[in-house]
Amino acid sequence: MRVDRKVAQRTPPDEAELSACVRAAQQGDETAFRTVYRDLQPRLLRYLRALVAEDAEDVASEAWLQIVRDLPSFRGEYDGFRGWATTIARNRALDHVRRRRRRPQAETTLDELTEVAGEHDTELSALSGLGTERALKMIMRLPRDQAEAVLLRVVIGLDAKTAGQVLGKRAGAVRTAAYRGLKKLAAEIE
Repeated sequence: MRVDRKVAQRTPPDEAELSACVRAAQQGDETAFRTVYRDLQPRLLRYLRALVAEDAEDVASEAWLQIVRDLPSFRGEYDGFRGWATTIARNRALDHVRRRRRRPQAETTLDELTEVAGEHDTELSALSGLGTERALKMIMRLPRDQAEAVLLRVVIGLDAKTAGQVLGKRAGAVRTAAYRGLKKLAAEIE
């Protein structure tokens, strides 16, 4: 199956289209993979920023390398793929945190100062980034179990069962943690 580029750019794909894209990507369709990547990558980055801060893009890159390598062995629809990919990203983040604890941190590098500008509207990105960063900071003040549950349910968009699989918990425990976290956030906003 080939995904029409014009259609993919006009309207965001729904779950059925994304499931078809996962199957096509498993067969080597680069356009289909690009569609799946564009849908999931921003969510993964927001989740990983909460776990590893400024190293989120590096960790996401490591996760995508493993996702691409193991993609042919994946079985399921897009919702399952999202949970599977999030589990891989979470494991890479935990590995990163362990490595960082063992090694001292370097100072700011020249690479941070030489980033190439993107094709998108900088002003809109900055404004949405401020809102996103503020929201992530609020979420990270929650107890860890609540923060991860909120991130997986709201930011990544996983159902309670899949989020529970990512965290190694029961779906009910994830629902409860997410509910409590969202309730605390609502109280803080008011």
